[in-house]
Amino acid sequence: MAETYDAIVVGAGHNGLTAALYLADEGWDVCVLERNDKPGGSVRSDELTRESYIHDTHSTNQNLFLGSQVFEEFGDELREAGLAFSQTDKPFANVYPGGDALRVYQDADRTREEFQAHSPADAEGWETLHEEFGRFAKNLAPLLGQPLPSVAAGRTLIDAARREGPSGLVDLAQIPLSSTRELGDAYFETPEAKALMACWGLHIDFGPDVSGGAMFPFLESFTALSEGISVATGGASAIPEALTTLIEARGGEIRTNAEVTAVDTQNGRATGVTLADGTTVRAREAVVANLTPTVLYDRLVDDNALPGSFREKVDRYEYGPGTMMIHLALDDLPNWEAGAELSEFAYVHIAPSVDDLAETYTAAQNGQLPESPLLVVGQTTAVDETRTPDNGHILWVQVRALPSEIEGDAADEIETTDWEVAAEPMAERVLDKLETYAPGIRDSIRDRDVHSPADLEATNPNLVGGDSVAGSHHLRQNFLWRPFPGWSRYGTPVEDLYVCGASTWPGAGNNAASGRLCAHRVLTPPFEERAIETAEEYVGDATAAIRRRLS
Repeated sequence: MAETYDAIVVGAGHNGLTAALYLADEGWDVCVLERNDKPGGSVRSDELTRESYIHDTHSTNQNLFLGSQVFEEFGDELREAGLAFSQTDKPFANVYPGGDALRVYQDADRTREEFQAHSPADAEGWETLHEEFGRFAKNLAPLLGQPLPSVAAGRTLIDAARREGPSGLVDLAQIPLSSTRELGDAYFETPEAKALMACWGLHIDFGPDVSGGAMFPFLESFTALSEGISVATGGASAIPEALTTLIEARGGEIRTNAEVTAVDTQNGRATGVTLADGTTVRAREAVVANLTPTVLYDRLVDDNALPGSFREKVDRYEYGPGTMMIHLALDDLPNWEAGAELSEFAYVHIAPSVDDLAETYTAAQNGQLPESPLLVVGQTTAVDETRTPDNGHILWVQVRALPSEIEGDAADEIETTDWEVAAEPMAERVLDKLETYAPGIRDSIRDRDVHSPADLEATNPNLVGGDSVAGSHHLRQNFLWRPFPGWSRYGTPVEDLYVCGASTWPGAGNNAASGRLCAHRVLTPPFEERAIETAEEYVGDATAAIRRRLS
C-alpha cells in the first residue's frame, strides 16, 4: 500500500523547504522529496577543492534570507538549530584598469567620501539614489513579499499613491523599470560609477540595455550599504539543514536520493507522485513542486492533464544565459592592484565598463563565448574564516554571462561547441582576466573546481541551460506574468498541484518568499478568487483616484 501524506513537496531547495515548514507548522503531515544526496538545491555548500575547504556551490550572499519574513518568524528556532551568519561591513567594490576602484561600505558617510573623491557629480547622484531607495523601501518594496495580485498588494499600492501622490509614485517607479545603462546615465557622470550598479544586473539576466534591469541593482546596492553582506557561517548548507531540523521537529520527513519521475493525476487532480524506483507516494491535500515550468510540465505532468492553451504558455517560457562557477583554493586572498584593502570585501566585480557588459550579454545571447565576461569574485574567507581548516583561503567566482549552447567564440580562440571540452579553456580565460586585476593570483592557486553551464543543469535540473536564476526576469516574464500570465499565484491547471521557487513571483534570490506565499495559498485555497476580485477593486479605486488627481 502506498504511503500517504497530507502534502508532498518535490524539491528541497530553500523555497520547497520553506513551504514544507509552513505546512508542517499548521499540523500537516509533510514529506519532502529530493533527487540529490542532500537538501538545498542552489543553496548548498560542498568540499569542492580540498578536504574541509567549504565552498558555497551556487549562491553565497544570504542577505535576502537573513532579512526575510521567514527568518523574522522562525529566526530563534533556526539559530537554535545551528544557523549563524558571518557579516562584513565591506560588502562590494568594482575594480577598473590601471589600479582604480570604487568601494561601497556599510557606512553611508564613508561611501559618500569614496564617491566624492572619485567625482563630486557621482557622489551627488549616489546620494540622490540613496534618498530614492528610502522612498522605494517604504512604498513599493513590500510588494516583494506579497502575492500578485492580492488584497495586500492592492493596499500597498493605494497607500503608496496616497503618500507620494500619483506623479511621485510614477517617478519612483521609473527607477526600477529603467535599464541599468539608463540608470547610470541619469545619475552618474563617470564610466566607473555607471558600471558599479550595472554589474548587479548581470547577476540575474539583465544586460545594460534591458528595461527593468535597474531594480535588482537598485535593491542590492543600497541593501548592501545599510546591511553589509552576510554568508552562512560554515557554508550555505547551514540554511537547508536548519530548515530541515525545524520541519522534522514538526513531524515532517525529508527524503534525499528520491527522484520524482511523475506527478500522478486523476480526474484533473494531483493525487501524489511516482519515484524513479517505481514507488508511489500519495498526497491527501496537495503536491507542491519547487520546480521550473519546463521541468515540471515537460517531464512530470501528463500532457492530457493540461489544457492546450496552458501548454502553449509553457512552451513560451524563456530562460536566461548560462553561468560558470569557478571555485579556487588559495594560499592567500587576491593581491588586488587597486589596493590591499580590497581583499577584505565580500564581492569584487570585474567588468569593467557598461559597454563591456553589453558586449558580454550580446555575445552570450548570440551563442558566443564572450571575450571578457563579468566576474563576480566572492572572497568567502574574508567574511567567514571557518571555511578552511588551515591558513588557506577560498574564492568563489561567478562568470556571467555565457551561452547555454555554444555556437562560437567571440575571441576566435576556443573552437569546440561542447561545454565538456570548452569548460577548461574558458576557465583559463577567466583566470587570465582575474590575473590582470589581481597579479600573482595564479601562483596562489592550490586547487580549482570548474562548473560549466551544463554542469550546473546536471547538478540541479531547475538551472536549465545553466541559467542560475531559473528563467528570464525580463518584464514579459516578471511580476504578474511570472511564470505565466494568469498563473502568478502558485496554482496550476491541475487541482491541488502548486508551484514555488525562482520561476514564480518574486523570482530569484534567497528570500524564501515564494515558498512562504505558496504555502499560504495551499492553506487557504478558497481565498483565491475573492482575493483577486478584491485586489482588482483596490487597483481600480487607486487608478480612479490617480486620474482624478491628474485631471
